[in-house]
Amino acid sequence: MSDPDDLVAEIEALEDKLAEAKASITRRFIGQERVVELTLAALLCGGHALLIGLPGLGKTRLVETLSTVMGLDGNRIQFTPDLMPADILGSEVLETAPDGSRGFRFVSGPIFCQLLMADEINRASPRTQSALLQAMQERVVTVAGEDRKLEAPFHVLATQNPIEQEGTYPLPEAQLDRFLVQIDVEYPDRQTERDILLATTGANEEDAVQVFSAQELIAAQTLLRRMPVGDSVVDLILDLVRAFRPDEPGVSAQVAETVAWGPGPRAAQALMMTVRARALLQGRLAPSAEDVIDMARPVLSHRMALNFAARARGDNLVDLIESTATALTRSEVAA
Repeated sequence: MSDPDDLVAEIEALEDKLAEAKASITRRFIGQERVVELTLAALLCGGHALLIGLPGLGKTRLVETLSTVMGLDGNRIQFTPDLMPADILGSEVLETAPDGSRGFRFVSGPIFCQLLMADEINRASPRTQSALLQAMQERVVTVAGEDRKLEAPFHVLATQNPIEQEGTYPLPEAQLDRFLVQIDVEYPDRQTERDILLATTGANEEDAVQVFSAQELIAAQTLLRRMPVGDSVVDLILDLVRAFRPDEPGVSAQVAETVAWGPGPRAAQALMMTVRARALLQGRLAPSAEDVIDMARPVLSHRMALNFAARARGDNLVDLIESTATALTRSEVAA
C-alpha cells in the first residue's frame, strides 16, 4: 500500500497543476467557470461529456482549448444527416502494389485521436450515432472483423443544440448513459459578455498554453481513483441514485408519480468518480456531501426521464433532482 503522506503530496501537486490548467483555459474561454470545471472533471474521470447549449456560446472554442491545454491530439466531426459510420471509424480500401499484387489497407477515421469533438451529435442518423457506442465504452473500434484499439486517453466531447430539433435524431438512452456528465452551457452574465467582447474582437487574442501531457492526464486519472471516499458519502450516493427509481420501495410519492425510468448503477459509478474530481479541482483531499449535491444534476439529468403526465404538467426534472438531493442530505445530517 502507498504511504498516506505520499498520496497527500501527489494530490496537492495535482491540484496546483489543475489550477494552472484552469487559468490557461479561462484565458480563451472567458467566464463559465462551472462549465470548465465540469469538463475538466470529465477528463479527470476518464469519461465523456455532452455539452448542451445554443450556438455561439463557445462550445467549440472550449474543446479546442482543452485539446491544447491537456496536450491531447484532437479531431472534430461535424455530424450531419448524410454522415456514415465509415466517415467516423474509417474503412478498408483496395490497393495495388508495385508488383501488381492487390490487398486491402485500413484508412483510419477521425475517431482515432485522444479528444474527439462530436459537433451536433443528434443531427446524424441512429446508425451513425451507434458507431460511437463501442469506442466510448470499450475504447476499441471493430472494422471488417478486426479490433483496433484507440490511443489512451480517449474522450468524446459532444455538443447538442437544445432548441432547433427539426431534422434531428434524439440520442438513445444507451448512448446517453455513456456520457459521464451532461453540461448545460448557458448565456454569460453581462460582465462576462463584456469581457468576451473586449478579448475577442481586438487585434490580438490570448493563447492557451499546454499544461498537461497525455501521460500526465492518465497518471491524474489513476491518482483520482486512489482518493478516499468516506462511508457517509458512499451511502449518500447510493441513497440518491436509488431515490429516483420509481419502482424502488420507499421512494417519495413525487418520484413515483413523475419519473418514468430512473438511473442505473452506472450513474452511481459516475457520481463516485465526479465527486472526487470536484473535490480535487477545489483543492480538497476527499469529497463531501456538498460534492454529491453539486454533481447530482450533471450526472443524473440525462439518465432519467419524466413520464407523460409529468411532462404535460410542465414538471421540471432539474428541480426534482435538486430538491430530492437536498432533502436526502438534510435527512442524513438529522440522522
